[in-house]
This record gives sequence, C-alpha cells and structure tokens, in this order.
Amino acid sequence: MIRIFNIFIPASVIALLVSEIALIYSCYIVASFFSLDVDPSIFFFYDNGFLRVTIVVAGVMIGIYFHDLYTQFRIKSRILLVQQLCLIVGLAFLTQALLSYLRLSDWTLPKWQMIYGSGLTLLLLPSWRLLYGAVIFRALGSERLLFLGSSSSAQEIAAYLADHPESGLSCVGYVDDLDSPDTELPGGRLIGPVADLTSIVNEIKPDRIVVGMSERRSRLPMEELLRLRFSGIRIQEVQNTYEATFLRVCVREIRPSQLIFTSELGPNPKQVTYQNIYSMLLALIVAILSSPIMLLVALAVRLSSSGPVLYRQKRVGKGDVPFTLYKFRSMYVDAEAQTGAVWATKDDPRITPVGRWLRRLRLDELPQLFNVLKGEMSVVGPRPERPEFVTELEKKIPYYGQRHCVKPGITGWAQINYKYGETIEDTMKKLEYDLYYVKNVSPALDFLIVFHTAKTMLLRRGSQ
Repeated sequence: MIRIFNIFIPASVIALLVSEIALIYSCYIVASFFSLDVDPSIFFFYDNGFLRVTIVVAGVMIGIYFHDLYTQFRIKSRILLVQQLCLIVGLAFLTQALLSYLRLSDWTLPKWQMIYGSGLTLLLLPSWRLLYGAVIFRALGSERLLFLGSSSSAQEIAAYLADHPESGLSCVGYVDDLDSPDTELPGGRLIGPVADLTSIVNEIKPDRIVVGMSERRSRLPMEELLRLRFSGIRIQEVQNTYEATFLRVCVREIRPSQLIFTSELGPNPKQVTYQNIYSMLLALIVAILSSPIMLLVALAVRLSSSGPVLYRQKRVGKGDVPFTLYKFRSMYVDAEAQTGAVWATKDDPRITPVGRWLRRLRLDELPQLFNVLKGEMSVVGPRPERPEFVTELEKKIPYYGQRHCVKPGITGWAQINYKYGETIEDTMKKLEYDLYYVKNVSPALDFLIVFHTAKTMLLRRGSQ
C-alpha cells in the first residue's frame, strides 16, 4: 500500500490510475495525427495542445472517480462498464461545449480530434480494464500476511482481504493455541500453535506477521518475534494493519498507555494551525458565492412551513465547550416536543418536504459557514453532537471524548465514509473514523474530504 493524502491506497489502484491517465492521453494524442490539418507538433507545442488534452483527460478521470470505478475496479458487468464510460465521455463533450459557449476556444480540442480521441478511449479503456483485471492485477501479486493470534480484529481484517483482493494484501493463515490446526476461520485457516511459529514462518515465508492476540500475557513469543524481525520479516501490531485496511482506528485495540505515551494519536498542532487559517478563508469564499442560494433556501423554508428560517441548537465543540449551531430549519416546529432529543432516522416524519430536499442536497448546512467564521467550527472535522447525546455516549463508548480535541466540522472523514448513525454500533464505527482523522489531520486529507463531499452532494449519496 502507498500512503497518499494521509490515507493508504493499494498499489494496484495507483498503477491502474496512472496507466489509464497515460492511455487516455495517448488516445487524444494519436487522434491528432488523423484529424488535424496542421503538424501535430505545432498544435501541441505552440497552440496549447497539451493544455487542451489535459482538460479533457482531467474531466474523464474525475468522471471515472465519481462513478466509483477506482474503489470497485473489478469488472462485474461489461455492459454496465461501457454504459458508465459512455456517460463519462458524454459529460466530457458537454464540458467542451460549455467552454466553447464561454468563448474559451483556447481550452477546447478541435471537433474531430475530440471525436476520434473519444472513440479510441471508448474502445481501448474497457479493454484495458478487462486485461488489467485478468492478467496485470494478478501479476502484481499481493503481500502475504500471517496472523499471530485470532482476535476479532484479526479475523475482521482477514475476511475483508479475502473479499477485496485489490487491496494488495492476502491472509495465508493464523497461528494460535485457541483451536485445533486446520480449523477454518474468516479469511483463512489455523495453521498451528504459537510454539511452532518459527517453523511455520520458514515453511510459508510470509511477507508480514500481524500480531493480533486476544490475550498476550505470557503468550507472546517475544524472543522468536525479535529473531524473525532481524531476519527481515516485518512485524506489525494488528491495530496498524486494521487502520491501513479500513482507514479507521480500531477502538477495540487501543490501550490507555498508547493515548498517554504516543505522539501519533493526537492532532499535530502545526497542522491544526494551518487548518484554522484555510478553513476561515474557504468559509468566507463559499459564504459569499453561495449567498444567492442561501437567500432562495431561506425563502423556500419560510413559505413551506411556519416557524423560523434558521434552526439553532446547542452542540459540543472543541474541548467540550458548547456552542450554538446554525442550520436552515428542515423539521417542523416543536418536532421533539413529545419525544425529546432523538437521532434522525430514515424517512423521519419530523422532516418537512422542503427539508427533505435540503438534507439530500446538504443545503441545510450552509449556515454553518458562519460557525466557521466565528471560530467555533472548521470546514472539516468530526460531526458536532448534542450535549444530551455526548453525555450518554461517553458513558457507553470508550475514548468518545477524544474526538473533541479538534474543532467539529461541516463535513468530515466519518461523514463521507459511513452512514448517519442511528445506533451505538454506528456511533462506534463513526468514532473510529473520527479518531483516524484526528490522528492524520492535514491540508491534504481535508482537500480529499472536501472533494469527496462535493461528489456526495452532486450524486446525492449518503445524506440523511
């Protein structure tokens, strides 16, 4: 795996991404030799040719990303793949038409070069995807993991790797004393006891040993692990493998001593300072640009149901300090008069018809830009929760309070990776994503989250 934007991305995905960029570039460059009336070298070096092709290629790559073709690049339906690529190329044509309408002809490709290049792309890109999945992906191989111990976290990782070979990791089995050899476990089988660790490693030759014992006291073979480490085999704690695999921190594996003595789990003060600066600037720019939309939304809320346009609610901020959150009202007035504070649910009857659309498009959250400008929130961060819920959740979920060491955000890593929480189990999962964000907060990760949030808003996914 390769670490980019402070997240772990499989090398196979990076290789596919780079190869497809090169392939699409090649299609439009080759098309210039059949479609242009001038020497292609003149077009590319003296007529902004490379810039024009780059704009088209960037549009196609963004379209591929928006269709999740880099998170699910194994081909399940060839017809669906071709349909998706036709839609992506069609949007590239619309973008070229828009640029022409705006009289930005220096940014557009000549008509026939665009047609020939797009035709080659539609012909070669699906073929390359099929070839990559059938031949090249297998040729890249995967890193072989041997799990020392069969804790629930280890089994969760192994099961995921079995279903996602594109991760570039595979489980070769477990070493543990809890069951008899050859017992089938999620993602692999039990190979032998801990006492046989060295002989098992010499026979199987794993690339990495992942230590995932439920109980380590008097069971962890430290001398053997030290000898194997110096022989060149990588040894890793299960929580580190869990984090790289699922892009969230495993709360089950966190020990209090880690929170006290390690410098990795808390936010980097320098990165937090940078975040405060660009969050303010971004919020100011977006607030100015979206002011006409906010006026229209305010009018729609006012005309659709009785009550105030803005909804004000106490939330818990950085350092457990409460603040007043602003949103466009999406529920009926006194919606919680009978029930008290409860989580929102799917098809919540308290939400107005206009409010349902505001939530789908996330327009109800625009007033939170003013919370950012007041310094109470950041553009990116954990979701701010209500004091009533925080009090209960801190009693039931370990380390829940640690998410309040950074400012809450309008959007965040948990919001784009997991559904809106309705249960304690959902909240636990979202906490794991929040802790991952706290550990890895950076401008690069914030940029990725904002970009993905734009995708969520455009495709109306994941909002409730």
